[in-house]
Amino acid sequence: MRLTAKGVEIHYEQRGAAGPQVLLLHGWGCTCHHFDPIVNALEGDFRLTALDFPAHGESGRPPEPWGVGEFAACTRDAIKQLGISPCDIIAHSFGGRVALQLAASWPELVNRLVITGGAGLKKPQTEEQKKRSAAYQKKKARLLSLTKLPVVGAAAEKGLKALQQKYGSPDYLALDDEMKKTFVKVISEDLSPLLPTIQASTLLVWGEKDTETPLWMGQKMEREIKDAGLVVFEGDDHFAYLHQWPRFVQVLRAFLT
Repeated sequence: MRLTAKGVEIHYEQRGAAGPQVLLLHGWGCTCHHFDPIVNALEGDFRLTALDFPAHGESGRPPEPWGVGEFAACTRDAIKQLGISPCDIIAHSFGGRVALQLAASWPELVNRLVITGGAGLKKPQTEEQKKRSAAYQKKKARLLSLTKLPVVGAAAEKGLKALQQKYGSPDYLALDDEMKKTFVKVISEDLSPLLPTIQASTLLVWGEKDTETPLWMGQKMEREIKDAGLVVFEGDDHFAYLHQWPRFVQVLRAFLT
């Protein structure tokens, strides 16, 4: 099924009985189908809606580079069009960024939050990281200026791509040039200031060995969100909710019912 929100065609799927409304928000580079085991387990008791974020799965692309706010506003419009508010939200990774923004900006749309491996918090950089970042920005600026020159422009373009290969993350490198701009906007945002403003009861589920969104992020969310609890899946990683989906479902049921 499809709808249009903030000018983007959004693919979504709905399953389940006429129970409490639950919205599922997937991570970056994933699709709504990453939640299939969860949906299969819950559809007998909940009305579940899973969507593909813009530029993911079967949804269209943003008309310009978006930050978290635009993704959240798009999701807000989808919630209103579908008439599923207030809804419980289950969000993974990037979906956690959007869920935090939704709960902070439009609390009337959100009942309870479940965030697993949620992104959106930034740890202060070490001196070494600051030096590495400054070196990258300096080299990037120099190469960008050279790409405009007729004689050395082509060589500078190659040098710029090599620089991005050296410093870029796998998620960044997998994107085309336009979506790279969106990715940079998204990961540059620190959503920490939103945490104390969130009123929704929040369940945090984290893999102990998560290297994408380390456990300290879940611990900080637990401290700073007014009504939050953290469950740690020992020895697991960023996709703990999938690797241990029966346990995840058990925890969900206890929280949502």
